[in-house]
Amino acid sequence: MEAVKEPSSPQEAILYFADPKNCHDYVVSRRWPNGVECPSCGCKDVVFLANQNRWQCRNKHSRRQFSLKTGTIYEDSPLGLDKWLVATWLVVNCKNGVSSCEIHRALNITQKTAWFMDHRIRVSFGMESPDKLTGHVEADETFIGQKARNMHRFRSRPEDHWYGRQR
Repeated sequence: MEAVKEPSSPQEAILYFADPKNCHDYVVSRRWPNGVECPSCGCKDVVFLANQNRWQCRNKHSRRQFSLKTGTIYEDSPLGLDKWLVATWLVVNCKNGVSSCEIHRALNITQKTAWFMDHRIRVSFGMESPDKLTGHVEADETFIGQKARNMHRFRSRPEDHWYGRQR
């Protein structure tokens, strides 16, 4: 399979991935560099069903048919690859990270959908750190919460808190 051109700017990414054929070729070349294979059994004897835009494995087993999205972060999403690939490009190529609001504006989708996409992309690339603020955490000259004198009398005494009570 021939090499697929990489977009080098957000505008190029949006224009390039607007074509479904480009999206298809891009994902196929990245996911299966040695030819398409069944994600269930690993068999390379598959046939492309053009009318359904999916492949079918010639071996007899459940889940014989599969698409580009099967087994990826794009699976079970009603959004097309045109939106997913541009969002992935933005998250990966932005040095300081990209917010869901920025994805929402760039792709003309809801902010909730953009947040979902951003979160899924970051988790898949290991960009989300699961161990934030664990172990011994030290902060100099930092006050978290209210001043005790501004609190209600009940809340200002630690022994009256629910976590300080003896049961």
